[in-house]
Amino acid sequence: MSTDTIFALSSGRLPAAIAVVRVSGPQASAALTALGGRLPEPRKAVFRRLRQPETKAILDEALVLWFPGPNTETGEDMAELHLHGGRAVVAAVQAELSKLPGFRPAEAGEFTRRAFQNGKLDLTAVEGLADLVFAETEAQRAQAMRQLSGALGGRAEAWRQRLIAALALVEARIDFSDEADVPEDLVSPARHAARELIEEIEKTLRDAHRGERLREGLIVAIAGPPNAGKSSLLNRVAQREAAIVSPHAGTTRDVIEVHLDLGGYPVTLLDTAGIRESDDPVEQEGVRRARARADAADLVLWVVDVSDRAGGTAGAINESKPKWIVRNKIDLVPDNPTAAEGYDISAISGQGMDALVTALAVFAGDAFSAGESAIVTRERHRAALQQTVEALKRALEADQEELIAEELRLAARALGRLTGRVDIEDVLDVIFRDFCIGK
Repeated sequence: MSTDTIFALSSGRLPAAIAVVRVSGPQASAALTALGGRLPEPRKAVFRRLRQPETKAILDEALVLWFPGPNTETGEDMAELHLHGGRAVVAAVQAELSKLPGFRPAEAGEFTRRAFQNGKLDLTAVEGLADLVFAETEAQRAQAMRQLSGALGGRAEAWRQRLIAALALVEARIDFSDEADVPEDLVSPARHAARELIEEIEKTLRDAHRGERLREGLIVAIAGPPNAGKSSLLNRVAQREAAIVSPHAGTTRDVIEVHLDLGGYPVTLLDTAGIRESDDPVEQEGVRRARARADAADLVLWVVDVSDRAGGTAGAINESKPKWIVRNKIDLVPDNPTAAEGYDISAISGQGMDALVTALAVFAGDAFSAGESAIVTRERHRAALQQTVEALKRALEADQEELIAEELRLAARALGRLTGRVDIEDVLDVIFRDFCIGK
């Protein structure tokens, strides 16, 4: 596949003001000479009339750029055609490119995959790039940029180099023990290096899964008894009609999700079924799902009618979960005294909503901002680092030099899999499958 020259639309959805078609591969220069007549100077945008090679009919007036490898994003020769962003224009240019020998449309993520294969990115940077493409909030963007810039990959590679140095000491002791210039005790400094690495990696892993949570978003479940105004609250926070609102209890049967940006942090708000005893099997399933999602949430907003002095069945939710009492419908009880705890709101009129939304944004900021920025952002990262620590601990427990060397090798391989240096064919398809065409 590396002998193919690939092309794809790499800009936004058509129609648009400008459409960028990227080309990468050994024949990338042929795209410019076939359609534009001659090759421009490297890395300088020039005006060209793109023509159909056989009839010389004008396809478009465009800016073209030429990037000779290996100093390009993919490590290969690359070209860019900056076209007018009409569907017919792009389709005509791509049709001509597909006729050129050795050219074909790119697969999803293939530009980035070639960058990885040519050593321009390691796997953690590739994942950071994917997160950057899909980032919806400022906090997610910042975390993705750190990953793309090598926050984890650079540290993992430094750890791997230290591991290799420790392994070299042990192997020198095994292979050259009879040499006069080889010190007697090379295992002790290797063990010392292993202890230091264990401490550093375990410190990195003690991050309360902040990186993964930031990628996925904080989960806030709206729960409570039926007809308390949970769906109205969801709609008010989302500022749209995301859930059906009805005066009839039991309207919400399934869990409704809304993704929000609160203070720059991602929050997923869940509207759940009213929690109560019921003989209806469908409603029973809705209540079961409501309890399960609330128990798994980072925060529960327990919504009750302000006139409900009992507060519903709040004990139905896991008591270990943070839970805020939200008393709704205060517009219907104007003389209701404000309680010391919780929030008094009207999801219909908006009264008290500013204070609740502000508190949610502060809660999200506190959840994601505690301590230094997380560099472990995926379960794959965490698993590789845990495997590294386990191998290092086995190395410390081993009493034979050969076993110590083998465990250090396993630890180095686990770090290599993290960055994509070894044994990564089985995870490549999983990593690249979520990329869009043209990236």
